Amino acid sequence: MSAQNTTSSYGSVTKSFHWLTALLLISAFLLGLNATDLAHEIQSPGFDGSAETLSRAVLLFSIHKTVGVAAFFTGLARIIWALSQPKPGLLHPENKPEALAAEVVHWVLYGAMVATPLTGWIHHAASTGFAPIWWPFGQELPFVAKSEATAGLFGALHWISTKALLVTVGLHVAGALKHVVIDRDATLRRMLPKSGDLPTPPAQKHSPVPAFVAAAIWVAVLSAGVMMAQDPHDHGSHSHAEASPAATQTSQDAGSAETSQQASAGNWVVQEGNLGLTIQQMGSGVSGSFANWQAEITFDNPDAPGPAGKVAVEIDITSLTLGTVTDQAMGADYFDATTYPTARFDAELEKLATGYQAVGTLTIRDKTVPLTLPFTLSLDGDRAEMSGQTSVNRLDFDIGKGTQEEGTLGFTVVLDVALTAQQSR
Repeated sequence: MSAQNTTSSYGSVTKSFHWLTALLLISAFLLGLNATDLAHEIQSPGFDGSAETLSRAVLLFSIHKTVGVAAFFTGLARIIWALSQPKPGLLHPENKPEALAAEVVHWVLYGAMVATPLTGWIHHAASTGFAPIWWPFGQELPFVAKSEATAGLFGALHWISTKALLVTVGLHVAGALKHVVIDRDATLRRMLPKSGDLPTPPAQKHSPVPAFVAAAIWVAVLSAGVMMAQDPHDHGSHSHAEASPAATQTSQDAGSAETSQQASAGNWVVQEGNLGLTIQQMGSGVSGSFANWQAEITFDNPDAPGPAGKVAVEIDITSLTLGTVTDQAMGADYFDATTYPTARFDAELEKLATGYQAVGTLTIRDKTVPLTLPFTLSLDGDRAEMSGQTSVNRLDFDIGKGTQEEGTLGFTVVLDVALTAQQSR
């Protein structure tokens, strides 16, 4: 068998590319389908925190991505090879509608072979807390920053490219079966390893029209993906869901969330602020924030180090946003927000020789743990700006007891607080 194509048959290189690409893409799809089913289970509030389920999801996502990257390079090499080779002519070029459809499907399929794994790869590179790719490269991509917006966009594009791939593969297979069952010709046999004697197709020229039609189809497909990414109500249904602690569609930047309630006591009223947390998933930081919390602050700045007041902070656990794993965080093995909808921090404020600290207790679920929060304070008349950071061990609060592997979900949770307050008169 010749390695090169002829006008009547495909060579061994083209055949090898054809079947290898099919194997890789089908394998990646089935792996992704199973991994996504596990991700939805893990992200549900009723998930019990099973370490076995989490590990299986991480494994499936890693294999899915690794196979996907292999499919990308194989598909790219296949297209480059195809462009350098003569293409065997159609056996029935006189059937113009069928000939046009066959050529268009081939061009759309070529696009899907590249677009589907590439969009998934970019989504991976823009995400945090991901299941790793096993190739010795690929966790990062040039010009792709860690960004929730970028991850969301390419998650949607990956979803719709996958659908385009499935449709074109279905049409491709249906066409091949038609040639076998109805036409009874050698079209499919030309792509088999041992094709035997093949008929010589009629002389013909390949028109550029199918390629332009396929390009127009891809413009429509990708435009639809962009619109899906911009729809906040539909985003979760089509983005590439990845299980925590393998979540790729989570936010790296908690942003600035304003408190929804003002202090009801004390001599300082919070005007705005952010209360955030950062966890480690698969070695990457994933951040979130609480939208609703209330702080009661009594503070009088002493001239010398010593007692400076009190603070009580009540946090609405259900207002936490933590990317695509928000629902899971509310589940029974994590915050168990249905049973324990609030958390509370009560502390004495102290002025130090350098800086300040709040020394008290943090209560989450039914666990109360001592906690010290060092913070900086800037005073300008009756206006104050503070920021502080501390950390806790999630296991002290029975959060994520089912995940005991720190490499999968870190034990340490970093807490950040920043606020602006006005002194009341």
